[in-house]
Amino acid sequence: MRIHNLYADENGETHFRDIEIELADTGPDGTISKIFPATGIIFRTTPADWLFDWHATTRRQYVVNLDAPHKVTASDGETRIIGSGEIYLVEDMRSKGHRSQALGMPRRSLMIPIE
Repeated sequence: MRIHNLYADENGETHFRDIEIELADTGPDGTISKIFPATGIIFRTTPADWLFDWHATTRRQYVVNLDAPHKVTASDGETRIIGSGEIYLVEDMRSKGHRSQALGMPRRSLMIPIE
């Protein structure tokens, strides 16, 4: 399973990369990964005109888009559309940051802090 990852390099520049989550254990309920640590879950809604201009995340966290895509731009200029049902790991805490923007529709998402 592939997820997006937004991270910062040693100069504070943010970049995207893809991370492959290994699915290893198959049983009657499907194939699953190992258990990843998490500290809780945050439910969020954002309006159709939402724009969170340049910012760094306050914590490492997974973000799961539930029902609408949104656009994320890294400080290196790469832009990705994170689609409905997609997951990304945000870990650019000490960085130049990133920009997040709705694509004309409200969005529900889950934020899952991992530290």
